[in-house]
Amino acid sequence: MDLSPEAIQKILSRYKFRDVAIEELQKVHRIHPTMKPVAGTYTFSDGTQKDLLKLIGNIPVKYEGRSYNLPILLWLMDSFPFTPPICLLRPTTNMVIREGKHVDARGRIYLPSLHNWDHPKSSVVGLLAEMISQFEEDPPLGTKSTGDNSDPNVLLAFVSNLKINEGGGQHHDHLINKVTVIGGGDLGMASVMSILAKGKVDRLVFIDVAESSTKGGSMDLEIFNLPKVEVSKDLSASADSSVIVVTANAWSNEQSYVSVVQTNVDMYRGIIPGLVRLSPNAVLLIASQPVDIMAHVAWRQSGLPPSRVIGAGCNLDSERLCHVLDISLNTHKQAWVIGELSDNKVPVLSNILMGASHQHPEIAPRSKATKPLLDRAFEMLKGRGQRSWSVGLSIADITHSILVDQRKTHSVSTLAQGWGGIGAEVFLSLPCVLGVSGSTRLAGVSLGQEEDARLRESVTSLCALLSQLRI
Repeated sequence: MDLSPEAIQKILSRYKFRDVAIEELQKVHRIHPTMKPVAGTYTFSDGTQKDLLKLIGNIPVKYEGRSYNLPILLWLMDSFPFTPPICLLRPTTNMVIREGKHVDARGRIYLPSLHNWDHPKSSVVGLLAEMISQFEEDPPLGTKSTGDNSDPNVLLAFVSNLKINEGGGQHHDHLINKVTVIGGGDLGMASVMSILAKGKVDRLVFIDVAESSTKGGSMDLEIFNLPKVEVSKDLSASADSSVIVVTANAWSNEQSYVSVVQTNVDMYRGIIPGLVRLSPNAVLLIASQPVDIMAHVAWRQSGLPPSRVIGAGCNLDSERLCHVLDISLNTHKQAWVIGELSDNKVPVLSNILMGASHQHPEIAPRSKATKPLLDRAFEMLKGRGQRSWSVGLSIADITHSILVDQRKTHSVSTLAQGWGGIGAEVFLSLPCVLGVSGSTRLAGVSLGQEEDARLRESVTSLCALLSQLRI
């Protein structure tokens, strides 16, 4: 791989892990010699730009007995390879993107290995192998219909000789920032008011679903006619949302906890698939209880990539922990609470100071100095419950980060499989960078024996509950 051009060397010099990045690029070249590095300028959704390297080329895909070269582009962030690349299709004017589980309407690619990225276990070579495997089952490009009964799902034969255009890709915002809140209870109302107060929403739809037993003030919202707010009982009003917040709970009078949770699962089965059909590019933010279970249920029922289904999880606890560390203990370090939203949750410290957005956040390795500090901060938080308005503020904080593509790191409930040696398919709160396309997990870290035992206990209990539910 030729990394000698001056433009490439100039950009590489700004990469935080330059030598490791070069080693990773050389591995890619050995397996995929057609993938070429190019200097380019990436435009983020807020209009800011950054000079980065991108890999452009073709990957070989076999479909219905024929071989094709699929054009792709990988933008490498300046913290590569410790953060995953942004992967895009590069369709020509004669191609149409086939939106599906792993590709959105704009051609951005979503795969489990991107969501679960954890270098050095994760690599571009492994990512490309997964991409080839997935696209052979479900091709992401087809021909544009010409009205002659041609099949729009058949890959273009001329792709095998396609020339790759080296122009830059660009990430676009939705035309409007539309948010839908599902659920008519106190938490739904608190979420609506908090999201409006943040001021970055163009339109907010509040849907009081009939299945939810926690009725609240939807009628009052209609009476006082707040700007930007539409009140509805029809899920179709949620169409084309950027973020969908689900706060609805359908608690029954059943005696067993499993039966109570199953009532919520059954309610989700009636609303989640419809919401996704109406807003296929939305990020689902789950606040129904128990949040780790319901986020998992929403992911399974939606068919969306795990990066676009998150739970409110431990974000409120994390923000409170940061406040205590900053104000009371004068530490000024970013921190998060991770794990299950229960007594088993665990505090961890970041490697950067609060507000240092220009640096790449990581979970700091456990040390003799950090544990007493975190234990003291955690003790100071005891007794501070979660009320509807406080959880609503937390939901607004998460929603804001997604809408403005803030790239802020939140502790939200996400698919934990593959993180820190977790093999089970469960959702736990982990530090995730949030933006317009959803979540990207931070890399795992070795926890102390006590903290690791808490997470393992949560995994076991969540698996046991999930096994008893009809999802």
